[in-house]
Amino acid sequence: MPPLTALAGAAAVWRIRQTAAGRRRDNARLAALRITLAEFDAIDDRRFEHALRDLLIRDGWPARRVGGGGDQAADVIGDHAVLGRIVVQAKHTRVGGKVGSSVMYAVKGTAGPAHRADHAVVVTNGFLTRDAMAWGDRHAVHWVDREKLRRWAEDGAALHEFLKLPARSRSRLKRAA
Repeated sequence: MPPLTALAGAAAVWRIRQTAAGRRRDNARLAALRITLAEFDAIDDRRFEHALRDLLIRDGWPARRVGGGGDQAADVIGDHAVLGRIVVQAKHTRVGGKVGSSVMYAVKGTAGPAHRADHAVVVTNGFLTRDAMAWGDRHAVHWVDREKLRRWAEDGAALHEFLKLPARSRSRLKRAA
């Protein structure tokens, strides 16, 4: 084997090992991920969306941040093999801020038609109005307020477990295949 070929092969093996080691480090970091409410309060909107994406990944949802102009009420989208697609609308507020019903209407109106979601969730580091929570409960828009966010981010509870998200429906499974 010519020396150049052997060197290229060794470099490729080294690169593969480095990539695998990096993935193991990233997976270990995400598995241990805990974020306090004080940390959420201190970050900006974009970092809030990235943190929610990381928490979904920790919980087994391959997820990506999609928020920004024209996001159609979706800041993070995750896809789970059994549970289906989740669309998260992130509402980062100042401490004590409230999220109203209009956010719930927007998420409900776009989660299914625009994003093919099985689950729609509004997450805030603040609070939701009583009307927003009641409307979400009636119309299958899940919500995570400050207390639920603490359980998810600080305590490490899996989002889909404490929201009791059902598995994707059979009709959705057929359409996704």
